[in-house]
Amino acid sequence: MAEVASAAKDSARGSVSGSNSPDPDFDWRRAAYLVHLSRALDALEEGTLVPERKVLYQFSARGHDLAQILLGSKLTDKNDAACGYYRSRPMLLALGVDPADALGSNMMRAGGYSDGRDIGVVFNYPNPHGASALPMCGGVGAQYTPTVGWAQAAEYRRKVLNDPAWRDAIGVVLGGDASCATNGFWSALTIATTLKLPMLFFIEDNGFGISTPSTLQTPGADIAANLKSFKNLEVLSGDGTEPAEAARLIKQALSHVRGRQGPCLLRLTVPRLQGHSAQDTQAYKSQDLVASEWARDPLPKLHDFLVPALMDEGEWEEIGAEAKRTVEDCLRRAEQRAQPDPATIARHVFFDGEMQTQGGQWVEGYQPPLTASEPEESGQRINMGAAIRKTLETELAANPKMLVFGEDVGPKGGVHAVTLGLQEKFGADRVFDTSLSEEGIIGRAVGMALAGLVPAPEIQFRKYAEPAKEQLSDCGAMRWRTANRFAAPIVVRMPVGFFKCGDPWHSQTNEVEYVHSPGWRVAAPSNAADAVGLLRAALRGNDPTIFFEHRAMLDAAWARRPYPGDDYVLDFGKAKVTREGTELTIVTWGAMVERSEQAAEQSGRSVEVIDLRTLMPWDRETVLASVRKTRRCLIVHEDLKTGGFGAEIAAVVADEAFIDLDAPVVRLTMPDVPSPHNPILLDAVVPSVEQIAAKIEALAAY
Repeated sequence: MAEVASAAKDSARGSVSGSNSPDPDFDWRRAAYLVHLSRALDALEEGTLVPERKVLYQFSARGHDLAQILLGSKLTDKNDAACGYYRSRPMLLALGVDPADALGSNMMRAGGYSDGRDIGVVFNYPNPHGASALPMCGGVGAQYTPTVGWAQAAEYRRKVLNDPAWRDAIGVVLGGDASCATNGFWSALTIATTLKLPMLFFIEDNGFGISTPSTLQTPGADIAANLKSFKNLEVLSGDGTEPAEAARLIKQALSHVRGRQGPCLLRLTVPRLQGHSAQDTQAYKSQDLVASEWARDPLPKLHDFLVPALMDEGEWEEIGAEAKRTVEDCLRRAEQRAQPDPATIARHVFFDGEMQTQGGQWVEGYQPPLTASEPEESGQRINMGAAIRKTLETELAANPKMLVFGEDVGPKGGVHAVTLGLQEKFGADRVFDTSLSEEGIIGRAVGMALAGLVPAPEIQFRKYAEPAKEQLSDCGAMRWRTANRFAAPIVVRMPVGFFKCGDPWHSQTNEVEYVHSPGWRVAAPSNAADAVGLLRAALRGNDPTIFFEHRAMLDAAWARRPYPGDDYVLDFGKAKVTREGTELTIVTWGAMVERSEQAAEQSGRSVEVIDLRTLMPWDRETVLASVRKTRRCLIVHEDLKTGGFGAEIAAVVADEAFIDLDAPVVRLTMPDVPSPHNPILLDAVVPSVEQIAAKIEALAAY
């Protein structure tokens, strides 16, 4: 920025009387420069780079820019975090993002926010000098619950861990008026207000969600007015185009939140001076409306506010000219960046030894304790539920950054009694109940992980995870889509499957959905010892993990094992041959391992049974070696047949061991129906010992 940057740093910021005078707590010269810079970037993209198809997604920030820049300039604590949306580039510039990074990311060049993997307006910024910009998501409203998780983590680190570096840290989320209708907004609002968290909801109300007016998003088109009665929420509202008013309200809102007085919602009305995107002609707006929006342009208002109160006309024009020169230089630097290398596209789906910049406990120097790969065989056999509880207990005791939470996990101890007694031992700050919002449970876990904690949320039943699917998907893809700048290693415990009876709501398995979500490790233990080893590996690991707990096995006699020890860890991707044989291989996991072993015994055949234990990654080598030995393969699982994970195993066996087979690869699964409630119906559809034994006989005789 040359002379302008120097002048901004050294200026006395003017002392002018009057209520509308430039507040000396703001660097107005820098604000003017950044508004001009944002406008010049928008103009370059719209006028040149979009027509040349060097930028494929462009969202102008004109009209939103001034208020965002004033906000960003006041996020100076190194543990502040802000999460925005596709129109939030001005705030990023205020946080200190190199404009060549911003432009190069939009141009899909190497480096930048994602190394060309994600849309350039889907940003992230692990800021070494101040507030970080948390990885935003492409979905509207998805930014709210991770930000409230950051705010809760800030409060936890300040109050429980007594970390002075987090004393003033806050979470700030930016959203348009339309995003206030989303589940994420209301979930985050509930969490922030019930817990009185240090969080600012910064709502930029431009009157439209693409073409849909605000009157269809909230009654009366004013979310601030509608939230005036919300408890534990400071509500402010004003004009984001008036420099003095916007600065005053931003300062007031931040003072409230930093003072640990609870969350604040600040609604600023702003005009959207261009279409929703570069392709949007705004034909749904009348000419009078468009003219009235341009009459509220904050850039001329900023000019009149600063000239001559703080600078003369010549300095104002030089600031604008300097911003244009900067953009020209940024274009030159961005054009010099290479295209991303296709050979690297598979990197960073999982942690591969190269540490992410931010997120998780490993970044902060965590070293996993020494582990044991062999279980202790002595001691009383315990059931799987007790084994999971003991593992959570030992890891909570060993790691003050770990938290367990979900619906009814506190005093009740969970509807499956797995967390019984944990809150009494570790307190309600570390083991706590949540509001009834799965999006809020998973989203806040993501924000906590980004702030360096180890969240272990529980989803009460597999089917209940569906409202959180967007957060789960975004969490898994985070490391890849930010090119290893961010990761959120959370461990999601999720009960699955039948138990005595079934039904479409509590008995779903559908493990394949998470196998098909990039970035998630997936565990499906069949017994107490494996549950201990896999859960401990997940809690000490550096990747997000889905940990399936089969309801029928939590207290099953077959699944009981001696507790394998406080240091026992199992590697993911290592199957176990639970029964050796030569005539046929059964590949299975979860509750079907017991039934497969019983069927093998009943058949009188020499059957090899493989318990996969984890589905992502899964142990292809052990399966292929067994199939090459027995020359027959039967896959048994509880999930539906069409598109189930057994189809992937069958495809791999057919691809890589076809010439070794003496019979077709066979699957035994549930039919393609939801889980029925009546036990007679359930027994008819879930693979039984008798059905498995019949398949063994038919396949062995082929």
